Amino acid sequence: MTTQNETGESFTQPGVAGVIADWSEDKQAFDMPWGKLMMWIFLLSDTFIFSIFLTSYMTVRISATDAWPNASEVFALEIAGVHLPLLLIAIMTFILITSSGTMAMAVNMAYRGDKRKAVYFIIATAIFGASFVGMQAFEWTKLIVEEGIRPWGNPEGAAQFGSTFFMITGFHGMHVTAGVIYLLWVARRVGTGYYDDKGLEIVEIAGLYWHFVDLVWVFIFAFFYLW
Repeated sequence: MTTQNETGESFTQPGVAGVIADWSEDKQAFDMPWGKLMMWIFLLSDTFIFSIFLTSYMTVRISATDAWPNASEVFALEIAGVHLPLLLIAIMTFILITSSGTMAMAVNMAYRGDKRKAVYFIIATAIFGASFVGMQAFEWTKLIVEEGIRPWGNPEGAAQFGSTFFMITGFHGMHVTAGVIYLLWVARRVGTGYYDDKGLEIVEIAGLYWHFVDLVWVFIFAFFYLW
C-alpha cells in the first residue's frame, strides 16, 4: 500500500499489513489482457487432454501382445518405384514448423502497426495449415484404402494401432482445421480495420493457439513416427 508521510513523500507500507492493503484495493495484480488469459487457460486444459492421449498411447503400445507396425513401412510412399519412408510426414512437419515462423512474423507486424503485412503473414499461416490438413487427409486415405487399417482393426499387427492413431491425429487435425478458420477470421477483421492498435493483441492470442498446435505435433511426430 502506498501512502504519503508528512512531507508528501510516497512510501509503501511494510509487512503483511501492506500486502493485505494492496490486494484489498482491487488493483490489477498481473498486466495481462483478459483474452490472452482465457487463451492460456484453454491451452492448459488442452495440454492435459493431449497428455492423457499420449500417455494412453504409450500404455497401449507397451502392453500390446501383437507386433506393433513399423512406422517406416506403414507411412512410406512409393514414388517412381522408389521406397521413401516417412517422406510425407517430414513434409507435413516442415510445413507446420514453417507456419510457426510466419505466425511469429504476423504478430511482429501487428505490433509494429503494419496491418497489411500482418494480414499477409496470417493468411500464409492459414495456407500452410490447410496444406497440412490436406496431407493428413491423404495419409488417412492411404492407410484406410491401401493398408486396410481401421479404428477397430489392423491387418499389419496390433489392432490398437488404428484406434490410437486415428483418435490422436484426428483430434490434432481438428485443432489445425479450427485454427485455420480462426486465422482467416482474424485476418479478415484486421484487414478491414475492425481492430484499433490496442485490439491487435488478438493476433498474438491467435499466435498462442497456433504455436501450441505446432508444439503438440512435435510430440505426436516423435511418438507415432519415430518410436
